[in-house]
Amino acid sequence: MIKLVYCVCKRADMSPEAFREYWLEKHGNLVQRFAKILRVKKYVQSHTIESEINSLLATSRGMATTYDGIAEIWWDDIESFQEASTSPSGQEAYSTLIDDEAKFIDFSQSRIFLTEEHFILDL
Repeated sequence: MIKLVYCVCKRADMSPEAFREYWLEKHGNLVQRFAKILRVKKYVQSHTIESEINSLLATSRGMATTYDGIAEIWWDDIESFQEASTSPSGQEAYSTLIDDEAKFIDFSQSRIFLTEEHFILDL
């Protein structure tokens, strides 16, 4: 399996609550709507917990501030991802998703990349 990891920062003009609500309820439903077209096997949103522990963890490592959340999307393999993203219906779905992301995500502060998982521990 391959996974897309999307480290997300909210737009500055949104409150944390409005960001989480939009991402979970509106964008999440949109991803569900396009999942079959895009051959998505799994989609998980992880919303950052408001806690001073986050600052302590980052400071202890000399890191910048945290993201507002992470989206993870799985496909069976890179070929499935590529075929879905190059088909006409897949391109239309991605265009719709990106347009929607612009409503709540600060693209300039966010990061996105494909990964291959290597299980070290899975209890």
